[in-house]
Amino acid sequence: MKLFRILLHAMPFFIGCLLFTGCVSPYRGYHPTPNSTATRLTGSAFFAWANTQSRAVWDSMAVQQIVSGNYPSHVFRWVTIHTQIQVDSVTTLRASYQVTSDYLSLGTDADWSRVPLTAMAAQQLADSFQCFLPTRKIVDDIYQAAQVKLAPMPMFAFRDSPVTMYQHHLIIEGLRNGRKGLIAGIKKDVVIAALLTRSAKPNRIAIYGWHQLNGKPIQPLYAGHVNWYVDYSHGVRLVKRTIQINGRPYDYIQVMKDPLLRKLICDEADCDVYRYTTISNHTAPVK
Repeated sequence: MKLFRILLHAMPFFIGCLLFTGCVSPYRGYHPTPNSTATRLTGSAFFAWANTQSRAVWDSMAVQQIVSGNYPSHVFRWVTIHTQIQVDSVTTLRASYQVTSDYLSLGTDADWSRVPLTAMAAQQLADSFQCFLPTRKIVDDIYQAAQVKLAPMPMFAFRDSPVTMYQHHLIIEGLRNGRKGLIAGIKKDVVIAALLTRSAKPNRIAIYGWHQLNGKPIQPLYAGHVNWYVDYSHGVRLVKRTIQINGRPYDYIQVMKDPLLRKLICDEADCDVYRYTTISNHTAPVK
């Protein structure tokens, strides 16, 4: 009942928001600085509106909102992840890369929400922010480095409903209880994986994670859902393209193509999928 009241009261805000161009701005290049305009669509208002729309429509709106700068400031507080591999008895490769401190969200600092997104929307945002989507190994490394580790909170009814997505966000915030820093364990990450090109069915989304407090993920690497599927448990975290290896910068694709260097960020037998390429079944604008 409380959630219903939130949704009901948020609708007038969204209607008013549509009357002013400040809510949805066109893509204008990129630096991760939140939009400071007075009128911004809040997290609660977005999900109130999304509950009346199709998945494709609200997925596209989420992309536009985030690209236009409508997101809480804490999301783009970049956190550096360190990893290393031992090549031989004398050679160690050390790498570092930067990730968003939380999953992609929209809204103001006072009223925001994490937003599950389709594979196409996730890739579009990664491209717009000059980033890439994590691999399975990166998700594991993020969990190990996280300052705030929370146990997964499964929900069972209306899994792909905006109402459930917003409820899940509120539950996570209750568990987080104001703690700050890199957060993990709360979502299944949308990832890039070799499974995407080796599945018997085309146009898949790959997910992985939802680590328990013992460090073991509930969700193994999986590409069984079609690429437009999204539910409350999905989260999109971004990784900056530049990876430092022994003090030298590399683009992540260079790293993934090198049979030795790729072990720093990918633990699959094949690491030859760098991004989502298909945009079928989706109406979001394409960069």
